[in-house]
Amino acid sequence: MDFDFTALPAPDRYRLLTNFVGPRPIALVTTRSPAGHDNAAPMSFFNVFAHEPPIVALGIQNRGNGDEKDTVANIRRTGEFVVNMVDMGLSEAMILCGLNLASDVDELAFAGLTPVPCRQVDAARIGESPCAFECRVERIIDYPRRVLVIGEVVQMHVDDRCLDAGGRYVNPATYQPIARLHADSYITSDRQFELKKPEHLLHHEAAQVTPRSERAAG
Repeated sequence: MDFDFTALPAPDRYRLLTNFVGPRPIALVTTRSPAGHDNAAPMSFFNVFAHEPPIVALGIQNRGNGDEKDTVANIRRTGEFVVNMVDMGLSEAMILCGLNLASDVDELAFAGLTPVPCRQVDAARIGESPCAFECRVERIIDYPRRVLVIGEVVQMHVDDRCLDAGGRYVNPATYQPIARLHADSYITSDRQFELKKPEHLLHHEAAQVTPRSERAAG
């Protein structure tokens, strides 16, 4: 089947995109409210897009009545937010943070989560999260009913148990983030496997690369 996205209604576009682009990592985003309490909201339109500069992006839909969500309002006001990654231990609390609560509700307290002060931004990270990124807004792109927030990571926190013995790479036995599929379906990364390029093709690939100095001399 073919679908003309220029003519398709928005709910159908959403259904198709979220059904077939997945799994999508979940950002449990924490911000500071005007009253100083902690706001937390899960986002599955999220990913990392660069390391130099270190960039993450959030796609945040407006409320049904068109109003901006508290997360967007807080990010606009402060220019800061925290991305907390979600594993199975955090999954049920993440769902609670996704409820449509009043703006004056401290969502970390509501979900029974532990706020931890950040080092470089004025927002709390979640103590139960295996990994958290402190971010400052790089830019915000506004669409009629959606906001794209592009943030630069300025600090990263990783639970020691999630790293290998050398402290360089993730330990897949202990860091198993969950991701969203479609509707209320999620997946966890407890079944991992490696795929490597064939060794003989790596040698062939290397042979095709001409050193820059030789290209300049030619």
